[in-house]
Amino acid sequence: MDVDRLQYLVLLALCLAVTAPLEALGSGVYRRPARLARAVLPIAAVLTVWDLLAVARGHWHYSQRLTTGVLLPGGLPVEELVFFLVIPVCTVLTYEAVTARVRDPWLR
Repeated sequence: MDVDRLQYLVLLALCLAVTAPLEALGSGVYRRPARLARAVLPIAAVLTVWDLLAVARGHWHYSQRLTTGVLLPGGLPVEELVFFLVIPVCTVLTYEAVTARVRDPWLR
C-alpha cells in the first residue's frame, strides 16, 4: 500500500500518542470506558450522519489518493469514522488533564 494512503491514519495515531500521557494527569479517562463511550459515541454518530449526507449531496468528497480505499456503507472512508472517534477522545483527555491541574494545586 502506498504511504500516502496511510497519512490520515498515521496523523490520527499521532494525535492519540501525543495525548496519551495526559491520562496520567487526568481522572482516568481510559479506566472508565463506559463514561468515555457516553461522551464520544453520540458525537461520532451525529458527525457520521452529517458526513454521509454531505457526501451524498456532493458538498464534499474524500481523496482516494490519501485514504486507504476502505469504505463504509454510504461511501464514508473508514478513516473518517476513526477521526470521529479519535479526536473526541483526545479532546476528553485534554479537558480532563486541564481540569485536574486546575483542581489539584500539587500538579502545578
